[in-house]
Amino acid sequence: MRYGMVIDLRKCIGCHTCTIACKAENYTGPDIFWNIVKDQESGTYPSVARVFLPLPCMQCEDPACVKACPTRASYKRDDGIVLVDQDKCVGCGYCVESCPYGRRYLTKNLHGYYGKEWLPNEQIGYSQHKEGVAEKCTFCVHLLERGKEPACVKVCPGKARYFGDLEDPRSEVSQLIVSRKGFQLLKELGTNPAVLYLPA
Repeated sequence: MRYGMVIDLRKCIGCHTCTIACKAENYTGPDIFWNIVKDQESGTYPSVARVFLPLPCMQCEDPACVKACPTRASYKRDDGIVLVDQDKCVGCGYCVESCPYGRRYLTKNLHGYYGKEWLPNEQIGYSQHKEGVAEKCTFCVHLLERGKEPACVKVCPGKARYFGDLEDPRSEVSQLIVSRKGFQLLKELGTNPAVLYLPA
């Protein structure tokens, strides 16, 4: 079993619903975005192409962030999900610097969206985070453990995201990768990301 995500670049409309759903589900602070969507243009007028590129954590098979962590706070589970043990993290930032995809953050200070007084949801959710530690997308591991999909997959209005077992050749994600020639970002680095893309 290796959890993975496939994102169809033909279907992504750049609405950022995944970004907001991620923040709402994981209670990340104003400066923290575990899931972003980049807007990329190529070509010259009048032949211009536009592609939206969602970027969660790549959940690499050979993660540079885990290798860089001096306290072993960053680790990989048997199902391939890379996590951070907040009790072990010392906030050195080595993992943030080593991630070739720029998908890690250091929580420098927990503050609300509207000043010093936290909203009720912030009071509940911010207790899940610690100041001065690294954090990142977890594939919503807390939802997976309850038999649900990651929040970004569930809410995508364009149905551009698929989630499943990359090691099962019968799974939807595996079949899409084969039939649509799924590709990895920065494949040449050898990290073998578990997030793959279907060409636009």
